[in-house]
Amino acid sequence: MMDSFVVPLPDDSLKFKVNNVRKAFLKTSQIANKDRAKALNLMADALHNNMEKILEANKLDYQLAQKKAISNALLSRLRLSKDKLLEGIQGIREVSRLNDPVGQLQIHRELADNLILQRKTVPIGVIGVIFESRPDAVMQISALAIRSGNCVILKGGSESNLTNTEICEALKEGLRLSTIDENSICLLTNRKDSMAMLNLEKEINLIIPRGSNELVKFIQENTKIPVLGHADGICHMYIDCDSDIEMAIKVALDSKIQYPAACNAIETLLIHKDVANEFLTKATPLFKENNVQLRGDEKARCFVEMAPAISDDWGTEYLDLILSIKIVEDIDEAIRHIEVYGSRHTDGIISNDINNANKFMNSVGSAGVFHNCSTRFADGFRYGFGAEVGISTQAMPPRGPVGLEGLVTYKYFLKGEGQIVEEFASGAKEFKHENIIK
Repeated sequence: MMDSFVVPLPDDSLKFKVNNVRKAFLKTSQIANKDRAKALNLMADALHNNMEKILEANKLDYQLAQKKAISNALLSRLRLSKDKLLEGIQGIREVSRLNDPVGQLQIHRELADNLILQRKTVPIGVIGVIFESRPDAVMQISALAIRSGNCVILKGGSESNLTNTEICEALKEGLRLSTIDENSICLLTNRKDSMAMLNLEKEINLIIPRGSNELVKFIQENTKIPVLGHADGICHMYIDCDSDIEMAIKVALDSKIQYPAACNAIETLLIHKDVANEFLTKATPLFKENNVQLRGDEKARCFVEMAPAISDDWGTEYLDLILSIKIVEDIDEAIRHIEVYGSRHTDGIISNDINNANKFMNSVGSAGVFHNCSTRFADGFRYGFGAEVGISTQAMPPRGPVGLEGLVTYKYFLKGEGQIVEEFASGAKEFKHENIIK
């Protein structure tokens, strides 16, 4: 269990790798926008040229994983089809076309005569990413890191080692044809290294975990490095009393079955008592046709036959074809339920009443709140970010799907002509604090 695992200290081999990444960052952070964009296209070309090797490695990974006792959700995330790989390659090209997130001027202000303050966006630094399964994450995260002037250390689950290695080698092949140091991307392949890097708070600027609740919480509790991520994806859909039932069924189905192993798939359906009979009578056969196991509270089971829901169901991220159903008195009860059991990931409402929709969206404190559409839209690619490094459910930004803008921070630049504070303290000079508009 993670709880009893002692985080090891980094050995010389890991320190050497991380120092190489750190040195690469000093160069990568200074690379011009056009060269970073060009590097991404070269990375995409290399991935395309190595597709057969990547898919063959993934086939072997999948066969080995099937022999082990791993969940269906991890198996689903591990599988890398040709279409999924092509989608990832296209995502890299889209990231290359996005506006440069580095060097954006946020504040430009004359504090006093010839004393000019600027706040500009800058890369974060070296980003460590620990993830389970998901070999496509190697492509997405590497592309976003390079495009934003950062460097990345990646550690995937052992079940995807062969695929991750082939993808990483292809990405480095592309970087070798660019002006960017290939050490800007580093892949770790053993668990000891991934845990040991949690002790490298001076060398690594940010940790992004993508995996189980247990993994994320362990990392959050065992490192001094800032952690960006979410522990659970317990998403809800509320069917309001004034809603289009056919639309509600279509959206609820998509939110559950389109990709049940995703963190943005719904786990609980909340239904207003006035429409429960009609909705469940029409929707239940469709859910069952798609092999969804329904678990309902006592009121839901009065309308249609389904397994009973227990208290643990409301706080469970199934990542599978299982859906818990609760009948609520009104929108306020739905909001209260989400407040208690939700994970602040993504929650939606189906309603024709704009006031109720606004009330729901303003009251629910999740990173994403949706009206009359599937929760599966909570995704960096679908938001037009090209890709994402993960989804953040924290209250402070970045929140939701984290793309390029979430991988930069900012720095204050102050330029003067010999000014000193005493001149202002004595009244010899005065502040003007005027924004400079160009």
